[in-house]
Amino acid sequence: MFEYTAPKNLLEDKTILITGASDGIGKVCACTFADHGARLILLGRNQEKLEAVYDQIEAVNPGKTVIHPLDFISATAADYQTLAQSLTEQFECLDGLIHNAALLGAMNPIEFYPERDWSELMQVNINAAFFLTKALLPSLSRSADARLLFTASSVGRIGRAYWGAYAVSKFAVEGLMQTLADELANTSSIRVNSLNPGGTRTNMRRAAYPAENPESQPTAESLMPVYLYLMSPQSKSIHGQTLDARSFDPNS
Repeated sequence: MFEYTAPKNLLEDKTILITGASDGIGKVCACTFADHGARLILLGRNQEKLEAVYDQIEAVNPGKTVIHPLDFISATAADYQTLAQSLTEQFECLDGLIHNAALLGAMNPIEFYPERDWSELMQVNINAAFFLTKALLPSLSRSADARLLFTASSVGRIGRAYWGAYAVSKFAVEGLMQTLADELANTSSIRVNSLNPGGTRTNMRRAAYPAENPESQPTAESLMPVYLYLMSPQSKSIHGQTLDARSFDPNS
């Protein structure tokens, strides 16, 4: 596992938006980034869970966090533009965007995959990432050193039976990342990458592998050195890369 001891002020004066911030890796990123000085905008569909994360962060790092409940299934392009305008009014720029929200969906053969599950999952896992990125690119462009990180999956790099829309959506996420990275490589300071966290002790993992002992998987906290490094100035040379948290090496 990658080792990195981040200074406590690593993300001081940085404004970072995290989707899927009410649980799992997104929640741990939020708490960790706040501990390292970041200002945070936390998106999620469950207001109660978002408020719980807000309270947890506020108790230790007051005045650092804004929450924005948003259901990606029903959100429209206008909703994303409204969010972008609100952030422009509140913050000088956006220094980081982590696309962490995702649905797992049905674990069925394609032949029997539920059409509604397919549509909802694509809306959350790829369409929302497109709309949100498009709306926030101007704000990211105002940062001197912005980071845009898409959450990937091993089943979105090599297809696997019965993973259905989840796997297909993660292939699409990789395509969005690579296309955007190529467009911005020579025209922007925004660094764009995808990161596969690997098997992690989360609710989604338990839903995908109900017979597995959760204790056999690493915690989300163990991933934080990688996330912190990718948000840091040291990662400026990493761009357009399909990264894996379990084998991450910034020098490779």
